[in-house]
Amino acid sequence: MKFSAEREHLLAALQSVIGVVERRQTMPILANLLLAAENGKLAVTATDLEVELVASAQIKSGMDGRVTVPGRKLLDICRSLPDGLTITLSQDGDKMTIKAGKSRFVLATLPAADFPVIDELQQQQGFTLAQADLHRLLDKTHFSMAQQDVRYYLNGMLLETDGKMLRTVATDGHRLALCEMDLPTKTAGQQVIVPRKGVLELQRLLGTEGDVQITIGSNHIRAQIGDVRFTSKLIDGRFPEYGRVIPAAPPRSIVADREVLRSALQRTSILANEKYRGIRLALKKNQLTLQAHNPEQEEAEEQVEVSYKGDDLEVGFNVGYLLEAIAAVDGSEVELGVTDGNSSCLVRSPGTSSARYVVMPMRL
Repeated sequence: MKFSAEREHLLAALQSVIGVVERRQTMPILANLLLAAENGKLAVTATDLEVELVASAQIKSGMDGRVTVPGRKLLDICRSLPDGLTITLSQDGDKMTIKAGKSRFVLATLPAADFPVIDELQQQQGFTLAQADLHRLLDKTHFSMAQQDVRYYLNGMLLETDGKMLRTVATDGHRLALCEMDLPTKTAGQQVIVPRKGVLELQRLLGTEGDVQITIGSNHIRAQIGDVRFTSKLIDGRFPEYGRVIPAAPPRSIVADREVLRSALQRTSILANEKYRGIRLALKKNQLTLQAHNPEQEEAEEQVEVSYKGDDLEVGFNVGYLLEAIAAVDGSEVELGVTDGNSSCLVRSPGTSSARYVVMPMRL
């Protein structure tokens, strides 16, 4: 195997896939990238057995072949070389020699046959949408995914198609985020759960221009983004019936300036209990009082002018969950819908329902 490539082309392909290469590996081959040269194209593949990324790059004439090389070392070498150089890679036995200008590096290789690759998908559903739209869906909901919950199906994001609607939902059991959009074409209804790492990697790859082609198989989801192909395993589990925890029409509505409320919450949170992060919301007509205290008997209180016409009410929430939900809301105002002191809070932009956030109450 031998080929040459422009430094910029090779570097772009390596940077696109390196995110799934873990620094600590249980299998040595997973620290490597699979380089496959064929007909003037180089395919660079990285995997952690859950997520696979394949990027392609233009190469100059050479001998076709397949080999695996240490991923981060190859990336560091390409990064350190000056712009505009042509890099030549040639395999000799179990070594790969890299030459560029007056530089020469020799890397150890492992057999390409040992590299685990995901088989072709048995397509069940496919659709195309703008990258910016999918990025918005992920961006508005990803922060509510669980991290290492024993309920493994919460450690990911629900991707749901429902006729002409595409919806993302994430919950960790304490709060929930939902965002939805219209699809350009009608699709069959389907629910799949994409694991946390796959969601974060896909978010990193998506840009603001161009389309993304989504293919959903029985066990995998695939996204083609320009020259990069993303494939992730799906979580085999049943996502909670999220519709039951979203308040349909909370009887009490608080409308506030989003930035003013966010700043007040941040200041009050400084003296909240570091472990439970609880904060009390006390409501009176057109006034919201935020209160926090901690085991050191320290206290914080903020008053915010809001639009509220209901009865007096007190309710407690995790301030971190409230802040993340408010930060994800579009527009200059935010609406908080509450029922009573023991019910969840619905956070959204006034008059819209495409993005909704639910925060469960806390006893304080």
